[in-house]
Amino acid sequence: MPGSIDVHNLMVTRGEFTLHVNDLHIEPGEVFAILGTTGSGKTVLMESIAGAYPIEHGSILLDGKDVDGLPIQQRHLGILYQDYALFPHMTVRDNIAYGLKRHKVPREEIAKRVSQMLELFEIEHIAKRLPGIISGGEAQRCALARALVLEPDILILDEPFSALDPTTKQAMYRMLRCIHNQFGCTIVFVTHDFHEAQTLADRVGIILNGRLQCVVPANELFDQSHSPEIRKFLGMA
Repeated sequence: MPGSIDVHNLMVTRGEFTLHVNDLHIEPGEVFAILGTTGSGKTVLMESIAGAYPIEHGSILLDGKDVDGLPIQQRHLGILYQDYALFPHMTVRDNIAYGLKRHKVPREEIAKRVSQMLELFEIEHIAKRLPGIISGGEAQRCALARALVLEPDILILDEPFSALDPTTKQAMYRMLRCIHNQFGCTIVFVTHDFHEAQTLADRVGIILNGRLQCVVPANELFDQSHSPEIRKFLGMA
């Protein structure tokens, strides 16, 4: 089953910040949460997995292939950024179709797959609207549809629920579970919300001060055996 991620002896520098990850393995089909404080390196790790930064030391492997030399079209990744990054001049339908057009998918197939995404995410009624006049929850559904229409092996989400109200957030939690069940892709999501990590993930990686401190099953997140630094971060001290 595709969708494995392996990180070995990684070092990535962005300005004055350096991220260190000694060893991380994410299983195919796993839901994995990256948890940490603001500025700890969560997003840097996410974008490094996506191949956004040059790697100074170590390696990141997607299904055993080094991401550093892997063309974008061969990474089989879908990414949802915190601000959704929808194209403001394109309709919802055209935003979802964008990646398919870039991959030169036949027009009939594009129409079919975009219609399927609009139905799945229940946004058919806003298909002709521009992103500036839809709600935050609708924008997120559109962005998820755009990421998933290419049927990626790995879906990466950067704090996907932080800007949503509590009711919409609960609805999107259910939607994420539905996505995982239907598409079977590996999901890696960045969050600073302990409850979110425990609720949605199989395992949780905790990053503090630019270092991956530990990886634990989600139901053991508040285990008393953590180091004092992790217990303090989790509010257990």
